[in-house]
Amino acid sequence: MKTKIARLLAVTMPLIGLFVETAIYAYTWFSCYNRTVSSHVYLYRRGHILVLAIYFVLLYFFSKMYGSSSVGVRKPGDVAVSHVFVVVIVNTLSYFQLSLMANWLLDVVPILLTTCADIVFEIIWAYFSDGIYRNAFPPRHLLLIHGDRPFDRIMDKFTSRPDLYVIDRDVNVAEGLDEVRRIIDSGIQGAVLWDIPSNERNSLLKYLYGKKIRIYMMPKISDVIVKGSVSMHLFDTPVIMTRDYALTTGERFVKRALDVTCALILTVVTSPIMLVTALAVKLCDKGPVFYRQTRCTEDRREFDIIKFRSMTVNAERDGVARLASVNDSRITPVGAFIRKVRIDELPQLFNILKGDMSFIGPRPERPEIIDRYLEEMPEFAFRLRVRAGLAGYAQVYGKYNTTPYDKLKLDLTYIENYSFWLDIKLMLLTLRILLKPESTEGVEESMPAKDASGDSFGESEADDR
Repeated sequence: MKTKIARLLAVTMPLIGLFVETAIYAYTWFSCYNRTVSSHVYLYRRGHILVLAIYFVLLYFFSKMYGSSSVGVRKPGDVAVSHVFVVVIVNTLSYFQLSLMANWLLDVVPILLTTCADIVFEIIWAYFSDGIYRNAFPPRHLLLIHGDRPFDRIMDKFTSRPDLYVIDRDVNVAEGLDEVRRIIDSGIQGAVLWDIPSNERNSLLKYLYGKKIRIYMMPKISDVIVKGSVSMHLFDTPVIMTRDYALTTGERFVKRALDVTCALILTVVTSPIMLVTALAVKLCDKGPVFYRQTRCTEDRREFDIIKFRSMTVNAERDGVARLASVNDSRITPVGAFIRKVRIDELPQLFNILKGDMSFIGPRPERPEIIDRYLEEMPEFAFRLRVRAGLAGYAQVYGKYNTTPYDKLKLDLTYIENYSFWLDIKLMLLTLRILLKPESTEGVEESMPAKDASGDSFGESEADDR
């Protein structure tokens, strides 16, 4: 019963918010824009309904895309920030829609006031909805089932959301499946399966599923590959097929056309920003404006990536490739700012125009770092099957200091599920991460190829059998 109520709240609270925002837009439409538009296009009652319906549909579509309707799952601050992008995009589109109907640019003040009202309402509503959800549903108590490898990082991830999860107990599968089942039968609300051999994992999956207990599982590389498979109905039993990632000629043409078009538009739009940044970098320490570095793209082809210089000159004078670390002393004052807001990445638009990179794809790595990753994680080669990107799945859903193994799983999720609309979605979602400072954090000093605990890349593929 509680689950049904939770689902009802998760659906109705965002919908109520969308209806209120549509009502605010309706006031602006009828009081400010209707008379001007009607002098060019006469609208009957159904016409007014259509204008408001289009606005509501756009709100709903972009809310789903940006995750601003995820009440009870995401933090209220994240929901509010996401919805800021939603209302800005939707109100901008709606303004131009009405201007086209009026055959002239309308007064922009009413839509700006509407946007401000929407933002204020959504911030209040996000925290109000989250409060209702939290009061109605306490955190879910979980059992962590793990193998022999350290599980501190997974514990940290779940304990970072005490409003959602509380891990009361952990158990090692080495104690035996009978003991694990006994603990499960003692009463739990959910189970986390972390890095356990496939045989035990499959057995526990079926057992927990049969008990109707919620399962949280971190997928292995093989799971990500299978998730991107194609279902086939050839015989009287289900068949799934996986194949090597390969775009069709049409898909390659469309993806390249999208890259070139967007890169040209953004180059023109951001040219004033790039000019100011170039001057700031130059005046900061009199060093070069741009920084070129060898990176690898599709089939490990090397190219020179172009960025605004954010570190001191000769930051790697010893010749050793190192990722930026937390509070890295090599980062200049100007560099700290342009890294935080991603301005340092803008020159990569020229790499996209040259064909070295795509807008969406795995971030290009340095040859030396790739070699180090491949020594401990041969599967890292899978992400080199596609052209490198300015942004990708790992940048949207991960952090700068996400472990290489987890980044690989995110990148493979994109590779195995590629579509034109996924590219569009990731492009729009990339805007959201500009306001997420944790996405630009450096790695810990001990993490060039390993995580802080000394583990190479998280879960072990040795047990993936």
